[in-house]
Amino acid sequence: MTSEAPVAVVTGASRGAGRGIARALLSRGWRVYGTGRTVTDADGVIPAPLDHADDSAVAALFDRVAAECGRLDLLVNNAAAVHPALTDPRPFWQKSVELADILDIGLRSAYVAAYHAAPLLLAADRALIAFTSSPGSVCYMHGPAYGAQKAGIDKMAADMAVDFRGTPVCTVSIWMGILLTEQMRRAFTGRPDALAAMAEHAETPEFTGHILDALYRDPQLEQLSGHTLIGAELAERYNITDEGGRRPPSHRAMLGDPRPPSDVVVR
Repeated sequence: MTSEAPVAVVTGASRGAGRGIARALLSRGWRVYGTGRTVTDADGVIPAPLDHADDSAVAALFDRVAAECGRLDLLVNNAAAVHPALTDPRPFWQKSVELADILDIGLRSAYVAAYHAAPLLLAADRALIAFTSSPGSVCYMHGPAYGAQKAGIDKMAADMAVDFRGTPVCTVSIWMGILLTEQMRRAFTGRPDALAAMAEHAETPEFTGHILDALYRDPQLEQLSGHTLIGAELAERYNITDEGGRRPPSHRAMLGDPRPPSDVVVR
């Protein structure tokens, strides 16, 4: 079977950014598989419950996509093990060592998903692997484990672009801004004015999904392959607004610039 609609796999789609990205892609006409340990079809995605620590389960997912759709056009690597103490301001040695799990489910898991998705993506006329990231890859944010994962994601996008050069597959890493997730909104319960003030500088989880749809369709996509891009700046490029017509700001001036990939290739 071959799907007429473009097909996407969004990892970590149970909640937060992944769930919002999946919703946005659905609204743009995509057929979307959402992975996660608790993902459901409540938002219209095709649920693919799995633990990204299980490489065989990840491989089976892409076998399923091949059997059911005959194609894959977009892989969004978003799954990450976010520890409840992530924003604890204490130094890393005073927090749980489990914060380092993000290097497995977040960095290694993205590599494994791309590895198993590659044959399907290479068969497409055009395809994209997008990694969700943040300025934590260049500034201190939430400690060294989080920073290493984001820096690794950005570098993975750059290096995979080298391996995919000359093929239909492009890779990018997208810096998202402050996210208006369900959890974030709950934190402002009873304080609507404070929520509105914070929202002026934030993005809905769906915002990145709309950006990725436009990016995938960009005739100049190949020129962006391998680069780390700021979502808010891409939104300006594609004239995309967020909830209520807002234009979320880029935080480049405050948090730093994405590192451009080197042109040097050592085989």
